[in-house]
Amino acid sequence: MTQTQQAQKILVTGATGTVGRQVVTELLARGHAVRALTRDPAKAGFPAGVEVVRGDLTDPDSLVPALEGVTGVHLITFGGAYFAPLETGPRILELARAAGVRRVTVLHGGEATPLEQAVRAADGLDWTVLMPVEFMGNALEWADGIVTAGEVREPFVSRLSAMVHEGDIGAVAAVALTEEGHGRQEYVITGPGLLTVGDKVATIAAARGREIALVELTEEEAVAQWRAAGHPEDVIGFLLEAYGNTPEVGRTVADTVEKVTGRPARTFRQWAAEHADTFRAGQA
Repeated sequence: MTQTQQAQKILVTGATGTVGRQVVTELLARGHAVRALTRDPAKAGFPAGVEVVRGDLTDPDSLVPALEGVTGVHLITFGGAYFAPLETGPRILELARAAGVRRVTVLHGGEATPLEQAVRAADGLDWTVLMPVEFMGNALEWADGIVTAGEVREPFVSRLSAMVHEGDIGAVAAVALTEEGHGRQEYVITGPGLLTVGDKVATIAAARGREIALVELTEEEAVAQWRAAGHPEDVIGFLLEAYGNTPEVGRTVADTVEKVTGRPARTFRQWAAEHADTFRAGQA
């Protein structure tokens, strides 16, 4: 049996996050042992078989016990109670190399963060940068409006998105962490097709078995809605740019999922079916 076929132990940081949980799930499904790092193990809620350990990426030396005996590490670029960009990358990677870690994946933070830069500069490690586009799970933000009013209120409804199922991000990470051939790679991860807001709304409507109205907002109306929801001004600025002027990478389909995992990327229809109950709560 080759190394790529053997069960390995992988440390997943950010394990309770949206992507981290998917990395844990995919590693377990592939027969690997998982050690999940969290600041609060009591609230982790992982299935039996996951080793949950306490640690904080802002305090690299707290990771020493967690790194013992693992062959790969999944990293995030933000940490601490306020999710500030991590400045501890060099020390984390030094400790990882000393512990015998061979492979590292890092979830791209949307910009050239210090930790990601440290990963890219690391010697002696096979690193892979994961660069997913818009998450399919972002559509969960519509759940309240769909359940209570049967509508989605959004600006820029004709914008295109190659949005990705979070499980596929986890799947690509799991392969890169346990198999050869993914070192020093940058993987843009997308879904299998382009969707407008209308496409997404229609897909959710079909999954829940009831129509949903799509109300297009002006930019001004959208800003007022986001402010009412409590979004800070920097987030509102980001949303206006991301939705009103979606970068090419966010509206271009890549075949990364199929190339890396050997199976097609999951569709938004699959995602909507998985979450249909969230959008139909309270239906008669």
